[in-house]
Amino acid sequence: MGRINGGEIVVRILRQAGVDTLFGINGAHIDSVYQAALDHGLPVVDTRHEMNAGHAAEGYARVRNALGVALLTAGGGFTNAVTSMANALLDRTPVLYLAASGPLADDQTNTLQAGLDQVAVAAPVTKWAHRVTRTELIPRVLARAVRTALSAPRGPVMIDLPWDVLTAETDEPDLSGELIGRPDHGPAPSSTAVAQVLDMLAEAERPVILAGSEVPRSRAGGALRAFAERMDVPVFADFEGLGSLTGSPLGFGLLQSLHGLPAGSEPDLVVMVGLRFGLTTAHGSGALVPHSARVVQIDPDGSELGLLQQVDLSVVADPLPALRELDQEAARRPATADRQRHAWKQLLRTHLRRRRDAVAAQVVLDDRIHPYRAVRTIAGCVPAGSVVVADGALTYLWLSETIPDAAPSAFLCHGYLGSMGVGMGVALGAQAADRDGHVVLVTGDGALGYSLAEFDSMVRAGLPVVTVVLNNRAWGATLHAQQAAHGPHRIVNNRLENGCYSAVAAALGADAYQVSDIADLAPALTKALAARRPACVEVHVSLDPVPPEERVIMGGSPF
Repeated sequence: MGRINGGEIVVRILRQAGVDTLFGINGAHIDSVYQAALDHGLPVVDTRHEMNAGHAAEGYARVRNALGVALLTAGGGFTNAVTSMANALLDRTPVLYLAASGPLADDQTNTLQAGLDQVAVAAPVTKWAHRVTRTELIPRVLARAVRTALSAPRGPVMIDLPWDVLTAETDEPDLSGELIGRPDHGPAPSSTAVAQVLDMLAEAERPVILAGSEVPRSRAGGALRAFAERMDVPVFADFEGLGSLTGSPLGFGLLQSLHGLPAGSEPDLVVMVGLRFGLTTAHGSGALVPHSARVVQIDPDGSELGLLQQVDLSVVADPLPALRELDQEAARRPATADRQRHAWKQLLRTHLRRRRDAVAAQVVLDDRIHPYRAVRTIAGCVPAGSVVVADGALTYLWLSETIPDAAPSAFLCHGYLGSMGVGMGVALGAQAADRDGHVVLVTGDGALGYSLAEFDSMVRAGLPVVTVVLNNRAWGATLHAQQAAHGPHRIVNNRLENGCYSAVAAALGADAYQVSDIADLAPALTKALAARRPACVEVHVSLDPVPPEERVIMGGSPF
């Protein structure tokens, strides 16, 4: 048996884990992994900033519902990706960050890129962080890292790989067996819990299922649709769960739409599947999950159950086995016709139409395009089954009003970290995960400014992301907040009035479109999508309109 270096071992383990794409920027400390990837034909999509390498690995993981991998060189390469680690931790995204570091032999010598304890930095923002100290330990440590990232509740891990550990040679390890042995899914529910959920559904007159991010993470979208249709229960979702509803007649859109149901017509049973209490559920206020309703919460993380609101039944289980077993047990029970369920669905559809009409009624035309008209056009142009990425506060809040109409396969939006500027990296990774599909990034001008150079990355990698920038010449959400808190004469550091984003995209090799008239937006989007090239569609929109959900965030009513 021959001898191989640490970089070669890393790539062999990644191959065994089913990884087919990596994201990163090369550097001397991590180069042995790049060299091995070249030998094995494992592509590395190189970005222009490590922040976006991390976010691209997130986007890849969120579209594939599989492991994303980011390669980070030592020092600044590692620290640039810490925001991505925090993002992945809060959103429970399985990403493996492989961070090179200075040689062990030079530890504490004030040499280049070797004076930082990367494990200590990463530990608070990952599920697990560890430094490999000998080359022969790489297989065991890396296998544990993959299992940890993919085990429910899923999340990021960081492995620190010193330069001399990666470049040193050791006896070729035996990797012929299944080293990783990762589980197919997380914990299953008890038969008692399954029976209780079905009994509660049978008793309910106005039940809803609320799907969260753990539904796509566990690849449970099909099981969710099958169970909902068997039980004839309307389904709502948070942003990340929205794609799981596509294709089902029981998919009613985003759960924010439940706000404002008439008194006495709110849900009487709420089944939360892979959805956590917090921002997307209006915390524990009862505005979306009524205090009067019975609540079932199914989640693989027991610490999330009943976090902000009392629940009647807590089930520690992964969505995939939970939904499968619920559907199988429901199939064994006698079918019961329920006319009340038909009336309940009609009531919800009427409520959704009223909400849509209320948003449209607020549109006032001025010399720029109203953002609601823009997002309504975008939703109508995006091909069904596309991946839609949203970035920028006002942008995603406006888009949330129309995105269900687009029937996306995934809607990748701001998570709990709320970090601006993630969109370019996430969209890049999403397109790498599905090269034949359509990926549309809808972003604000402020958010896009973080990562303009990634147009170059998309062009070089042949990733035909269509980026739609809603340019209102401001950091709109913070400007609105300053107006509300201090008045119109206290706006400070929120104006972005110069520059042309489509021109920057064109300079970096992407296609470019300028839209100042709403009539030109659909033709521009259609042309950009058909070209299958990286593109920037710059849409000049009004700043003043306040989206309904921004009103809610500021403590008011949506209308």
